[in-house]
Amino acid sequence: MRSERVTTAAVKQKKADGKPITMLTAYDYPMAKLVDEAGIDMILVGDSVGNVMLGYESTVPVTMDEMVHHVKAVGRAAKRAMVVADMPFLSYQVSKKEALYNAGRFLKEAGAQGVKLEGGVEVAEVVRKMVNAGIPVVGHIGLTPQSIHQLGGFKVQGKDLEAARKILADAKALEEAGVFSIVLECVPTPLAKLVTEKAKVATIGIGAGPYCDGQVLVIHDILGLYHGFTPKFVKQYTSLHGQIAEAIKQYREEVESGAFPAEEHCFAAPDELVEKLY
Repeated sequence: MRSERVTTAAVKQKKADGKPITMLTAYDYPMAKLVDEAGIDMILVGDSVGNVMLGYESTVPVTMDEMVHHVKAVGRAAKRAMVVADMPFLSYQVSKKEALYNAGRFLKEAGAQGVKLEGGVEVAEVVRKMVNAGIPVVGHIGLTPQSIHQLGGFKVQGKDLEAARKILADAKALEEAGVFSIVLECVPTPLAKLVTEKAKVATIGIGAGPYCDGQVLVIHDILGLYHGFTPKFVKQYTSLHGQIAEAIKQYREEVESGAFPAEEHCFAAPDELVEKLY
């Protein structure tokens, strides 16, 4: 019997009960199926798809159509996890009307159960409009990758008094606007702890320490699918890059040497049929 779908109410109840919330990214059907079957509470179809799946240097170029395409695939796989779709750059900043339309596409067209957007005080009215229309919203403050050029790079946010107060104000504004959860990215542990204590809604950390109500990471990072730089806040639970590269190399070598396909990979036919063909 299939477990019930994780809902906004379930996320709120987990915070109330002090039970950690689990979230991972996924961008396609097979990976989302694995994440869902592992019992993860929420699947974020992040605009990080631009970096890890589409080869962009940042999340900025990702379009609504690209996001809808990936959210649809994840939505077909996820039976229990709540699917949250990331609002890409300029999909919600131009106007409230356009923001509402784009957010609605994710629920109506792509099968998501919620959306996520970056920003605090400055997007509160947009969030309120979405929530009033019945669209569950996850906020995202601290390091906001869509604003990476404005922030001057991937840096920890909230390290001075003014910046810390801004994060507290952003969290309050988002909560008052109706979000059911807030992602805190690259925020000092003590500040994330304070936000979590003050907020009535769940906080989900990524590089924000252990005191958030939940945690989120990029699936490719925890699986070690990319060789090279790994952010400080990531724990790599396995290293698939080397295993996959070795398997592909072995396949190439066996095809080139004639070792593959072997007899056990081939289909036979009656001798009389072959004779008639000749």
